[in-house]
Amino acid sequence: MKKSHIFGLVIIGVMISILVVTAGDASQYVDFSEAYSLAADGNSSKVHVIGELQKDKNGNVIGIHYDPAKDPNYLAFTLVDDKNIAKKVVCYSPPASMRDFEKSEKVVVIGRAKGENQDFIASEILMKCPSKYEEKQL
Repeated sequence: MKKSHIFGLVIIGVMISILVVTAGDASQYVDFSEAYSLAADGNSSKVHVIGELQKDKNGNVIGIHYDPAKDPNYLAFTLVDDKNIAKKVVCYSPPASMRDFEKSEKVVVIGRAKGENQDFIASEILMKCPSKYEEKQL
């Protein structure tokens, strides 16, 4: 066998292993009911839940519990998903910048649901801020 054939087989093997590792880490977008259903079935993989922060009648964000002086590694808030299901989300490693958290238009939490009546545990939080996506007049 030629050296070029062996090299080609090694490259193909590396590409296949990269695909297998990447596919095992992929997660899916679901709502809270699906996330808790997956958890009840014993599926412990991470899922993405997209929603909005809970607001009062005046449009002010409510339900955020974050006190960096007391515990900078604890953030809890209520997220309302696309089907209007509100759940408490707890994150033990909140994003470094929490300044614009209340202004975010949509929030994506990546994590796992534990039990049916328990909190959703987020390992990552992604925020979509409206100011970044608004058209500016020139």
